[in-house]
Amino acid sequence: MKNIISKRDKIVYWVCTGLFSAFMLSSAIPNLMQAQEWTEIFKALGYPLYLLPFLGTAKLLGAITLLIPGIPRLKEWAYAGFTFNLSGAIYSGISVGGFDPKMLVLLVPIGLGLVSYLYHRKYTA
Repeated sequence: MKNIISKRDKIVYWVCTGLFSAFMLSSAIPNLMQAQEWTEIFKALGYPLYLLPFLGTAKLLGAITLLIPGIPRLKEWAYAGFTFNLSGAIYSGISVGGFDPKMLVLLVPIGLGLVSYLYHRKYTA
């Protein structure tokens, strides 16, 4: 039996999910376009440039998936992919250049994604 979803919980879920998806889209589009900023970042990290459109496509599909109601299993995969993406970005940055306080900005999407995921699990479990 599914839980009854309060109006407040729906608002929290959709605001966090929308903002998280917007954040992921904001990096997906430059990845897909292979923007100069991202090619420089990938070169500095030692990653091949052919990964840019792949990651951009994955982020785009994941963000769309989170915004479509009624596909809980696919959403689980999207949340997992975003977790790997964000944790990999942090790990890569620290491994190559050490800790930079600018990395703390990633706490915002991580927090939004976590809240979105917890509310998703609360009402689909």
